[in-house]
Order: sequence, then C-alpha cells, then structure tokens
Amino acid sequence: MAAVAAPPRALQPNSTLPAKVQPIPPNQTLYVTNLPSSKVQKADLRAALYLLFSTYGPVLDVVALKTMSMRGQAHIVYRDVQTATQAMRSLEGQSFLGRDLKIQYAKSKSNFVAKLDGTFKMPSGSGAAVVEQTELQQSIFNAPPPGTAAASGSGLPAKPSASVDHVMQDADSPADRGQKRTRDSEDESDDDVAMEEDSDDE
Repeated sequence: MAAVAAPPRALQPNSTLPAKVQPIPPNQTLYVTNLPSSKVQKADLRAALYLLFSTYGPVLDVVALKTMSMRGQAHIVYRDVQTATQAMRSLEGQSFLGRDLKIQYAKSKSNFVAKLDGTFKMPSGSGAAVVEQTELQQSIFNAPPPGTAAASGSGLPAKPSASVDHVMQDADSPADRGQKRTRDSEDESDDDVAMEEDSDDE
C-alpha cells in the first residue's frame, strides 16, 4: 500500500491575496488601536502606555498623537522583535483605561529605529507643499557668494587688497606733530556766571 503524503499543516503565504489581507511581517514597532482619546491627556496616555508595555522589555519610544487622523492610536517601539511579539501576544484584548486593546505589528519600520540603525531617510518633498520662488527670491538665494569674480563685477566696490602692516613711528620734530586748539574767548566769560539752584520750598 502506498502512503499518500499529507499536505503540510502550516499556512503558506498566499501571493494571490490582495495587499490588505496579506499578513504584516513581525516588526519591533507595535500598532495599538482602540485607545481612549477624549478623556485622557496625551502626556498621561503616553506615560500609561509606557508603564504597561515596559513590563515586557525596554521600550524605546511611545508615539501617541491627538490629531484627528491618529486619535485613539499609538505606536510602541521595542528594541527587538521578540519582545514586541511577547508584548503583543500578552496584551491583545487586555482592558486598558476601560477599553480593550487591539494590537498588531506596524506596517513599516519606526523612524526611531531607522535612525538607530542608520537607514533613516528624510521624507520626500511629495508630501510637503511645493513653494515657487519669485524672481527676487531666486536672485537673492542663487547669487554667488561675496568675494567671487562674479560678485566683484556687479557694481560692488572691489575688495581691498591685503596690505602689509607698518610699525608706527613717533613724531620727533614739532612740524610732524599736530597743533593744539586754543580756547575761545566766550568759554572764559561763562565761568563767572553763578548757577541757578532749584529750591525745595515750593
């Protein structure tokens, strides 16, 4: 009798599934949802999340924003994937500030981790608003630095040439010395005038 090989029991990743159904690979950043957003201050929420999640290992960063798009959500960054996995398995469905936590791996690497391992890239300009420069702004910001050949021909005074310092010499003859001014006769006549004083009697 020939034995029929049974298919393996482990689930194989299915490449025919759409991207939303594909499982997210393990990551050291956890994405936490279903957090209370209206009653708790952001600093208190971050501190409470840190205290809860740090019992499973060292937490590098807690990102909890109060913007409309991120309300009720947070990202918890661990040092390694094993610690993040342990925390996710233990805390999934746990009651936190009156609500049950929903935890999954984050879809991408945290900026904090990317900075640590040297793979951080600044966000591209596609997300930022494109600002057009006027002609005046372009002429100011694209002008050559001062002291270059292009700057000296633009009507600016020429840069003084480097000259050699000379040692000062004393004026020996009276002709080389300056002449002292004499006092005017009006200044001498003002010396005899008495000064008026204000009295405090009034």
